[in-house]
Amino acid sequence: QVQLVESGGGLVQAGGSLRLSCAFSGRTFPTYVMGWFRQAPGKERDFVAAIRWTDDRANYTDSVKGRFTVSRDNAKRTVYLQMNSLNPEDTAIYYCAAGESGRSRPDEYDYWGQGTRVTVSS
Repeated sequence: QVQLVESGGGLVQAGGSLRLSCAFSGRTFPTYVMGWFRQAPGKERDFVAAIRWTDDRANYTDSVKGRFTVSRDNAKRTVYLQMNSLNPEDTAIYYCAAGESGRSRPDEYDYWGQGTRVTVSS
């Protein structure tokens, strides 16, 4: 069984930074794609970024390119989302997800964390 635990959310002013972490536990983790999604109140869950455990290729949604960076530490089994130049539109609950064929759709991921709330004040 796979478990994902996010941390690092909080309240930050516009222009500030936060780093989210996602701790992975379970079997066969090297084969998974690790994704970050976010869901704002009343909106659908949207793709933010994804990275593979086995290489450094990462994908981002356009609205976060140049501001967010996804990375991983295989030894710690942890994936990070560094978020810089935050703005109020980034306010959402951020979820970590794992899937063997995950790309940018939520239904491509098999496992989800509980989410961590990010609030950006103007």
